[in-house]
Amino acid sequence: MSSAKGTRWTQTWLGGARAAGADLGYPGERLGFPEKGSGSAASYGRRILAILLDLLVAALIGAFLAKTLDWSPGTRSLANTGIFALQAWLLTATLGMTIGKRLTGIRVVRLDGRPVGPVWSLARTFLLVLIIPAMIWDRDYRGLHDRAANTAVINT
Repeated sequence: MSSAKGTRWTQTWLGGARAAGADLGYPGERLGFPEKGSGSAASYGRRILAILLDLLVAALIGAFLAKTLDWSPGTRSLANTGIFALQAWLLTATLGMTIGKRLTGIRVVRLDGRPVGPVWSLARTFLLVLIIPAMIWDRDYRGLHDRAANTAVINT
């Protein structure tokens, strides 16, 4: 089951289109973004680090409020999710970035050049909190939540 080069037949379909020799361009090329530097598509690593930092901030605020207001663990857990969603919605709508995105040097932009705004930020945040849409990414590093809001995450 090996070809002349010694590669297995599974390497083409397990490795994706690039392993089969398809040239898909670099992430963000279809959107008009540069390949590297400011304005290029933010990597998975930066995006994951940013969301982890945002979750940490929400957990710290939630812990403070839970201690102060004597919340049960269930209430605290729900509050952490609400705090995360609130900060993601408001900060993305107004600044184009959350605390985690600011610390990792990335931001959210609309593809039409307009500000993200409260409505699109709310739609994006709702899908982000559902988790699964945010985990399905295309070759331009855009999750379903970005596609629904007509946004992309770029390097600053």
